[in-house]
Amino acid sequence: MEISHAEGSYIYDTNNKAYLDFVAGVSACTLGHKHPKVIAALKEQIDSYLHVMVYGEYIQKPAVELTKLIAKHLPKSLEKTYLTNSGTEAIEGALKLAKRATGRSQIISAKKAYHGNTMGSMSVMGFEERKQAFRPLLPDVSFITFNKVADLQLITTKTACVILETIQGGAGFIEPTNNYLQKVEARCKEVGALFILDEIQPGIGRTGKLFGFQNYNCTPDILVTGKGLGGGMPIGAFTASTALMELLQDNPKFGHITTFGGHPVIAAAALATLKEVTESDLIAQALEKEALIRKHLVHPLITEIRGKGLMLAALTPSAEITNQVILRSQDAGLILFWLLFEQKAIRITPPLTISNQEIMEGCGIIIAILNSIQAD
Repeated sequence: MEISHAEGSYIYDTNNKAYLDFVAGVSACTLGHKHPKVIAALKEQIDSYLHVMVYGEYIQKPAVELTKLIAKHLPKSLEKTYLTNSGTEAIEGALKLAKRATGRSQIISAKKAYHGNTMGSMSVMGFEERKQAFRPLLPDVSFITFNKVADLQLITTKTACVILETIQGGAGFIEPTNNYLQKVEARCKEVGALFILDEIQPGIGRTGKLFGFQNYNCTPDILVTGKGLGGGMPIGAFTASTALMELLQDNPKFGHITTFGGHPVIAAAALATLKEVTESDLIAQALEKEALIRKHLVHPLITEIRGKGLMLAALTPSAEITNQVILRSQDAGLILFWLLFEQKAIRITPPLTISNQEIMEGCGIIIAILNSIQAD
């Protein structure tokens, strides 16, 4: 499929065929395609200046305003943000900060976790099949089972940090249960480890809160965002307290540096995106649209719908059925996608701006295909 253009909730190929987008660039296009406020912000910034200096040397208003707005919507302990070019780079920065802050080396992640594909991020990926070809990776990384409280005893005074996805993505959009994240946070405090939450997918309004952790009565020491923050432009960010972030200034100096992080054009797009999400009712709509999807995706071949808000995964009885649905949907003009590890899951992560009518149209296509598969 070769892309010609995209607008709103639709992607168009070079034959001018329209495809309703139920994936949003894998949770990245928060406001859909070519949102007028994002485009206007991009054009205005391009007319002023592009890259001028490595990040942090000069005051560049788009990055300053973006990080101020992020801080405004977070607890006081999450007040300083470092912008990067991608989510995986933000994960790398968060892991470095945890080691620098604690003087410890052990990192604990979750089985079936996905945090990115650079070497540090891959080291905390809980899926050996995807890592084996690239070993050796970071040493002293251990894995616990998400939602298994008994495993929390593996977090000790040797642990630098525990890194978790607020909602496990590649594993199948698995939500924390039984106050699990609160218990992780408490255990980290008890042993002096840092608690890192990866919100690269759940963040920026997708779960009915601006940040996913706000659903679960916990606060991380370091928050990592990306994807949807950029409104279609490449971005990542990690946020912590001033006291923590200032540790990256010395021993060594420039403990974390980047040339293009905080790029003014990308920061302008992200600022426009975050303003629109926080100043509109899109966050509340995410839960209403979830209810609409759940109402219209009822079928014997859908065994379960996991997730929250517009971060949903519809599971079928087999990977074969899931593959058929995703591939046949594209032929029918609907974009669906897979998850990384859970092969029976159909990804449903549309733009927050998708309309109710578009949701019902997309669900209708899925149901028709499932009926066809059932009849076969």
